[in-house]
Amino acid sequence: MAAAWPTRGFTFLIFIALVPLIFLQDYIGSQQVSETTRQRGRGSVFGLSFLAFLVWNTLTTWWVWNSTAAGAVAMLLLNSALMAFFFWLYHFTRKKVFNNKNGFFLLILSFLAFEHLHYNWQLNWPWLTLGNVFSHNHTWVQWYEFTGVAGGTIWVILANILAYKVIKSTSQRLPYLVIFFAVVFVPMIISKIMYNSYEEKDDGVEVVVVQPNIDPWNEEFTLSEAEILRRNFSQAQPLMTEHTRFVVSPESSIHENIWLDKIDKYYSIRNLRGFSKKYNGVAYVIGASTFGMMPVGQKPDFAARKFYDADEYYYAYNTAPMVVDSLDIQCHQKSKLTPGVEMMPSWWFLRPIRNLAIDLGGIVGTLKSEDKATVFTYKDSETQRLGDSVTQYYKVAPLICYESVFGAYVTEFVRNGANMIFVITNDGWWGDTPGHRQHFEMSKLRAIENRRSIARSANTGISGFINQRGDVVEQTNYWEPAALRNILNVNDEMTFYSKHGDYLYRVGTFVAILVLCFSVVTSILKKKV
Repeated sequence: MAAAWPTRGFTFLIFIALVPLIFLQDYIGSQQVSETTRQRGRGSVFGLSFLAFLVWNTLTTWWVWNSTAAGAVAMLLLNSALMAFFFWLYHFTRKKVFNNKNGFFLLILSFLAFEHLHYNWQLNWPWLTLGNVFSHNHTWVQWYEFTGVAGGTIWVILANILAYKVIKSTSQRLPYLVIFFAVVFVPMIISKIMYNSYEEKDDGVEVVVVQPNIDPWNEEFTLSEAEILRRNFSQAQPLMTEHTRFVVSPESSIHENIWLDKIDKYYSIRNLRGFSKKYNGVAYVIGASTFGMMPVGQKPDFAARKFYDADEYYYAYNTAPMVVDSLDIQCHQKSKLTPGVEMMPSWWFLRPIRNLAIDLGGIVGTLKSEDKATVFTYKDSETQRLGDSVTQYYKVAPLICYESVFGAYVTEFVRNGANMIFVITNDGWWGDTPGHRQHFEMSKLRAIENRRSIARSANTGISGFINQRGDVVEQTNYWEPAALRNILNVNDEMTFYSKHGDYLYRVGTFVAILVLCFSVVTSILKKKV
C-alpha cells in the first residue's frame, strides 16, 4: 500500500496491495485450519493486520515527526490499531454470518465504516482514506463528481478481492481474471471520456495567490505585523492589474491576536483595507488568529477559555477574514480542527492532557470551531459581458488547511452557493517531505468532486491554481517566495456529490452496523445452544 501512495508511489499497485491481508483472514478463518489456530484467530488477525497497517502508516505519514515526535508516534500507533480493529470486525462478521465461505464484500463495509468514522469523530485523521490514493492520477477518477472518495475506496477493495480470487481459484481463474481487468480498467476508461469531454464555462475572475515563505520555525512568531504584511504585499504588488479581484495569502499570516468585535481597530486590518482601496476594492483573503467573547449566559464548553483575572470566558479561532476596502469584513472560522494541535478531544478521560496541545499555529490548545460553512460574497459591478456592465457575484469557499481534506464538508460550501474554492494553509511545519505534496494533491480531488476551480496559497509551498478537472494550471516551488496570477473560472452548477455528500459512507456504515448486530446476536445464540 505504501508503494502505491502519492506522491512518489506506483498507483496501480493499490489494486493488489490488500491481497496479503485478505489471504491472512481467509486462512485463519477457514474451517480447514486446526482448532488451536481458530481459537487464536481473533488475536492473530488483529495483531498481524496491526503490523501491516503500522508499516503502511509509517511509510506514508512519517513526516508528522518533523512537527511533533510524540504526536507522530501516538498517531501512527492509534491509527494502525483502529485500522486493525475494523479489519478484525470484518473477520468476526464474516465468520459469524458466512462461516468464512463467502462474504468478502464485508471488507468493503468495514473500510467504509472506518473511513466514515475518521471523517466525523474528534480524533479525525482521514489522510489515508483509500480513495485519496488517486489524487496523483486524477484522470482516473473523474467520476468522483458522483461518488466522492468513497467510490475510490470501493473500487480499490473490490479489485483486491477479485485479485485474491484470481490467485486462489483454479477452475474459475480465467473468469475472475477477466472480471478483475474489467473492474480496474472500465472505470479508468469512463473517467478518461469524462475528462476529455468536460469543458469549463469561460466565466473567470483574476486572482493573485501569495507565497511569502516565512519560516514557521524560526521567523513566523518573531516578525512584526508590519514585516509580515510587507512581505505579502511586496509579492502581490507586481502582479496586480485593474482586473484583479482577489488576493489570497496563507493561513495564520496575522498574529495580532485580533478580537472580532473590535476587528477594524487593528493595524493589520487597517493596512489590508488600505491595500484594497489602492487596487480598486480588491478582496484580500488571509489567515489570522482571532478571539471572541463567549455569549453571556452560555454554559462553557470544552473550547471555552477562562480569563485568569475575571469570571468570564472567551474563544480562540483560526480565522480567514476577507477584507474589502470599507465594506464589512466577512470571516470564516476553521471548523475541521487538527487533532492534538488545534483541538483536544472533549472526552472526560483525556481532560488531564488537554493542555498538551502542540503549538503549530499561533494559539495553543483547543480552538472554537464554526457550525456553518461560511461563503464569502464579493460583488463586482465592473464585469463586462456582451458590451454591457453587469453585476457579478463571486462566492468563495474559504478552506483553511486541514479542511481541504474533508470532501463532504466542502460540499456544504457549494450547497451554500460557493462557485469557487480558496485554500489557505501553512505546510512548512513538515519540511520538504511528502506531507505538503500529499496535501496539495488532495485539493485536486475537491475540484473534481464539486467541479470548482481552486486557488491555493501556502506559506512555504505548494501554492497554485487547479481547474475544474483537477488539472494543476500553475504552481510554485517549495520554500521559495513567490506569487502567481491566473484566471479562475466560476461554476454555479452542483454535481451529484455536491448535492448528496458522503451518501456511500452513510449507506455502507448503516449496513455494516446491521451486519455487526446480526453477528453478535448469532454468536450469543450459538453459545446458548
